[in-house]
Amino acid sequence: MLRSHTCGELRISHVGLKVSLCGWVQKVRDKGKMIWIDLRDRYGVTQLIFEEESTPNEIYKMARECGREFVLQASGVVSERSSKNKNIETGDVEIVVESMQYLNKSKVPPFIIEDKTDGGEELRMKYRYLDLRRIPLQKNLKLRHSLMRETRNYLDKKDFVEIETPVLIKSTPEGARDFIVPSRMNQGEFYALPQSPQTFKQLLMVSGFDKYYQLVKCFRDEDLRADRQPEFTQIDCEISFAERKDILNTFGGLISHLFKSVLNIDIGSIPIMEYDDAIKNYGTDKPDIRFEMKINDVSSITKGTGFNVFDSSEIVLALVAQGCSEYSRKQIDELTDFVCKPQIGAKGLVYIKSNEDGSFKSSVDKFFDQKKLAEIANLSMANKGDLILMLAGEKNSTYNAIAELRLEMGERLNLRDPSIYKPLWVVNFPLLQWDEESKRFHAMHHPFTSPLEDDIDLLDKDPASVRANAYDLVVNGVEIGGGSIRIYKRELQEKMFNALGFSEKEAKEQFGFLLDAFQYGTPPHGGIAFGFDRICALFGGQESIRDFIAFPKNTSGRDVMIDSPSNIDSTQRKELGL
Repeated sequence: MLRSHTCGELRISHVGLKVSLCGWVQKVRDKGKMIWIDLRDRYGVTQLIFEEESTPNEIYKMARECGREFVLQASGVVSERSSKNKNIETGDVEIVVESMQYLNKSKVPPFIIEDKTDGGEELRMKYRYLDLRRIPLQKNLKLRHSLMRETRNYLDKKDFVEIETPVLIKSTPEGARDFIVPSRMNQGEFYALPQSPQTFKQLLMVSGFDKYYQLVKCFRDEDLRADRQPEFTQIDCEISFAERKDILNTFGGLISHLFKSVLNIDIGSIPIMEYDDAIKNYGTDKPDIRFEMKINDVSSITKGTGFNVFDSSEIVLALVAQGCSEYSRKQIDELTDFVCKPQIGAKGLVYIKSNEDGSFKSSVDKFFDQKKLAEIANLSMANKGDLILMLAGEKNSTYNAIAELRLEMGERLNLRDPSIYKPLWVVNFPLLQWDEESKRFHAMHHPFTSPLEDDIDLLDKDPASVRANAYDLVVNGVEIGGGSIRIYKRELQEKMFNALGFSEKEAKEQFGFLLDAFQYGTPPHGGIAFGFDRICALFGGQESIRDFIAFPKNTSGRDVMIDSPSNIDSTQRKELGL
């Protein structure tokens, strides 16, 4: 090896030892009679020292001519630093360099390669191979590695088998657009890249592999944001002969294991919440339960008062911000602007201040007297000194808007402590969602989710009221995984396809292979898929998943480093029949 040690392992106990290090030059400080070079590799940074009086002339000249990101091999003796650096683990020592060679020179990089860089995201994405030299990103990818390793360790001990499934598959409706791949050998026909291995893992249950998992690449052609990429990784799992409680115990155990083994955090038992309760109390199916601030429906006492906004609305919802009755007009205007953003969609915000003297002040004093305001405060469970915030409108959109307002208030009041992790199982989602545009039902999760046993008969009579035997795992308001007990009998699967508006011919064309498999003794089974990139970002305390993926795409779905997607030449198009 060209090095005896890494740039992150030398300590005071190594003083007097002759060592050889290799790495990249992070910084050069030339003081005339003395030069210091910070040498970096993925393990850390070590300071090299060169003294004009004692360092060989040729080596001293090389140090003076050294530039950022030059690749060096340097040998010398470990010495205790006179001025120690407590910010790095090697800060007690430095290397008195006796010999050195350039392993490679570097152009001046387009941005500073340090923890805090001057490079914007687009520039760093273009030079991603340089961005990845930065220690924060290297820590992110090492965290990803640890999570991947511990996932495999846990599932291996639970007797799961890791099985790979195909990447070139058939296009099927799964909620998002497929990426399509033309076939050269079967011109005019196309493969699709998998949005998930859903049907394959169910077929593996038919095959008798009762415990399957896979750390698998999935692909969805959808609009991107901080927690989405066109290609992403799932922890994909399935179990035969299991009920819902078995799934929750097994994979709640996986998440507990990851928190304990990677972050040394004991998250305790994971509570279970009904979907209806999540919407009613928090406005969303992925509530952040690090803080209370529950939503209250106050429609029963706000209608018929002559205030048209409330009278004409389907629902009126209230949120109590404790101790915020002193909020200024400017602060309330900021909240109004927030809820009226296009992505949130509220038409306005009504406030009621519950003053310390027992009186009330509101933006609707013209329509509500003190007695009525007291009733609203009572129903909202507001106390003296609290601020009541109210939204009104169509039911679903108003719940969505007040859920966002709740998170905003949680942020403003420092209630969303990033050092605290609160996981939650949300269960019993609606099985189907009505789509007004297509005038038919769509699966809330996917077409293979089983209805609850008690609701099966409703599939023909009242599809909208059928509950799914489904579950999501939510941590701090982020959905990190979801799954369900699956349909495993052909008759029920055909009934589900019928409820989704599939003709018998369409069902056979799309999923005939699965329906056929269900005729050969399919066991009861269920599973879950975790968004592995989201777990990485959650454990790393960040919202964007891009910095936990080695070579991500930008928000336009482009890899600006390799310039992809790109055109193909006419010869390739001709071969593909395009």
